[in-house]
Amino acid sequence: MTQPTPRLSVWLAGRIDFEAYLTLAERLAWEASEPEGRGPTLLLCEHADVITMGRLASRRDVQLTDEELAQLGIRLRFVGRGGGAVPHTEGQVAAYLFARLTDLGLGEHDVAAYIDRFEAGLAAAVRGMKCRASRRAGVAGVFGGSGQLAALGIAVRRGVVLHGGYVNVATPAAVYRKVQTTAAGGMGSVEADRRRRAAATEARSLIVQQLAAAFNAEVVSLQSGIPGEFAGGRPHSPHTARRHVG
Repeated sequence: MTQPTPRLSVWLAGRIDFEAYLTLAERLAWEASEPEGRGPTLLLCEHADVITMGRLASRRDVQLTDEELAQLGIRLRFVGRGGGAVPHTEGQVAAYLFARLTDLGLGEHDVAAYIDRFEAGLAAAVRGMKCRASRRAGVAGVFGGSGQLAALGIAVRRGVVLHGGYVNVATPAAVYRKVQTTAAGGMGSVEADRRRRAAATEARSLIVQQLAAAFNAEVVSLQSGIPGEFAGGRPHSPHTARRHVG
């Protein structure tokens, strides 16, 4: 029997405080878990001034004292997701996918295939920015000459995936060099690898296209704002799915 094509809704949310994002993530994951609930939803946003710590992270991975973090205005936040420590600042695009695995054409417990497809989508997006991107066996993420270009931090609850990945487009190196994101080292950026400017608008467009392709999904809506926010009964700033993502 032929599997139906997954239908993907995309939201461009701009900058979101990480604590506000966590509240939103819980709601989206719950909505996706409901029978006849929310379909696959991809949220693109940015965070700033926070280092998130996944289940593989240790305080030793952050080579900044509490005093230095306070002076820089950076918070440490432990999160129930996979992956290690990930710094977040301007120039980074967060890509979060909320969906039942079965709605993505996968088995209810096929987490490995999901992670493989998600990582492949981010790698293809990085390559689309004319930047070399490689994947390493046993180490999640996408790597380039300057370091890790995209990190993964995924959680799965009762067959529902949440959280996602982070693509460093044009991030400042100072803080990133102080955080060990994997055993392979810290994070770099597409801009550092290309040695010329890289735009977040281009990255967002490619991330949407390549993640949709990775899951053989059709992008059925593209909107700005946050899922569930309505003004006058309509979602904020609707766009057709055919428009360039950015």
